[in-house]
Amino acid sequence: MKQNEISGIRREYTKGKLTKCSVSDNPFTQFDEWLDEAVAIEEEEPTAMIVATVSPEGHPSTRTVLLKGVEDGKFIFYTNYESRKGQQLAANPYISLSFVWHKPERQVHIEGKAEKCSPEESDAYFASRPYKSRIGARISPQSKVIDGRIGIIRAFAREAIRLAGQEVKRPDNWGGFAVTPTRMEFWQGRENRLHDRILYTRLADGNWKKERLAP
Repeated sequence: MKQNEISGIRREYTKGKLTKCSVSDNPFTQFDEWLDEAVAIEEEEPTAMIVATVSPEGHPSTRTVLLKGVEDGKFIFYTNYESRKGQQLAANPYISLSFVWHKPERQVHIEGKAEKCSPEESDAYFASRPYKSRIGARISPQSKVIDGRIGIIRAFAREAIRLAGQEVKRPDNWGGFAVTPTRMEFWQGRENRLHDRILYTRLADGNWKKERLAP
């Protein structure tokens, strides 16, 4: 696509509005409402979120993972701890999460700190995963360079045969991260690019300050 064609792609946002009075004083309550609405209108992959981490050299990197829970004021996702994001979080636990819901023209941006879930929490979620997903988690050297797809397929088949009829246990290098947010922004598209942005900032006493940001 030519540059002038790319720059000409635009749309008007007309499906909603946000005011400080119309949103909850608790950002988790507001998030739950928006996520429920995204699910109800059959948004494609409503739990998909862009996860950003930072390398020891200060270089940011992003990828898309699935939210697996919001519990006790924390956002939960699971991954291979030896993956790129896992290694980066081990060195620097600060993280950002972004949800983009196209149908209602909404976004949520979250910044906070990640910590590993307990082994018991990771075991419980791993046991709930489909059988083939559990096998895949055991054999995939996530983020590492591999020679080709056939090798990973063969490794999957070997592990499936080896564990036939047995419980598929969680490998030690796989588990959850719980993100405690310090900043949560709710974005609603509006006409003329005058978007509504409501920011929640966590205070020292654990309460939240709610403010409007310029578009």
